[in-house]
Amino acid sequence: MGLITFTNRGIYCKQGDFYVDPWLPVDYAVTTHGHADHVRWGNKYYLCHHLTKAIIKCRISEDLVVESMAYGETVVRNGVQISFHPAGHVIGSAQVRLEYKGEICVISGDYKVEFDGISTAFEPIKCHTFVSESTFGLPVYNWLPQDVLFDDIKHWAEQNKENNKTTVLIAYSLGKAQRLLHNLAGYLPIYVHNSIGRLNAAIEQAGVTLPPYKTITTDMSKDELQGGILIVPPVMRDSKWIKSLQGAAVGICSGWMQVRSHRRWQSADAGFALSDHADWNGLITAIKATEAEKVYVTHGFTSVFSRYLTEQGIPAEAVTTQFGIEDEEAVAEKGGDL
Repeated sequence: MGLITFTNRGIYCKQGDFYVDPWLPVDYAVTTHGHADHVRWGNKYYLCHHLTKAIIKCRISEDLVVESMAYGETVVRNGVQISFHPAGHVIGSAQVRLEYKGEICVISGDYKVEFDGISTAFEPIKCHTFVSESTFGLPVYNWLPQDVLFDDIKHWAEQNKENNKTTVLIAYSLGKAQRLLHNLAGYLPIYVHNSIGRLNAAIEQAGVTLPPYKTITTDMSKDELQGGILIVPPVMRDSKWIKSLQGAAVGICSGWMQVRSHRRWQSADAGFALSDHADWNGLITAIKATEAEKVYVTHGFTSVFSRYLTEQGIPAEAVTTQFGIEDEEAVAEKGGDL
């Protein structure tokens, strides 16, 4: 398998003696991004992008021992060159490029190919071996252009305001929350749940400029909130607090909304297929651009997608990992209610 093997602790590079996004504690963890399924507590040492450092210290612990570097910088561990390259998934997300004695392997983590305006745009990296996600690796997943999707969200929010309803958007605290904030800026006042507010503060402290927003507090009136757009994490979806709002209209922002029969569609007033992952065509485009001789397909529709790639002349193999839970704030975030 060359530079990497898939173990019960995660993706392991024997030559460098480190893991990429391990799901069990290890001595040296190279981290692609700050979502809960890719970075976990308990590692002795973390290596990540500068912005991911701020994110994981906010989300996990300030006491983590973390070294960080910029995109394109290189560190060498036991002869293995390690560098980070933009994945376009969320702020600070990176593909990990490994090079050893002329062999190049890229572990992509999670990625999307459409530039979202706030995360550094995806950069294809030529390699011999490529590890790809397949979260939305079925032809049915074909995203609308971002500007069209955000026009739909704005139109829905405007209708809610006209009908004296409060617009509530359910979105992950890391990724979609900042993307919504960036792309809805200047339209209506934006209010965010305190878990999102804490993360935004860490991201801003690390040097990213975010548009104006207010963190929701218990002393804010329902009338004030009704005039804006509220962004809250998934853990809040069925909360008493949302039910207490003035005619709350709840919209779920998730790629799963492409298929409206998905279980997450239940109990929502609207669904928007907004994803920070590549769709079917995006996955294929990204993989072809790497010119990889072998592709390992992790979390998602691994069997279908790896079989399709092989049929197209790209040798691919499905592998089992513990990625895919992504960012369930019901588990990862403190303080569900306000």
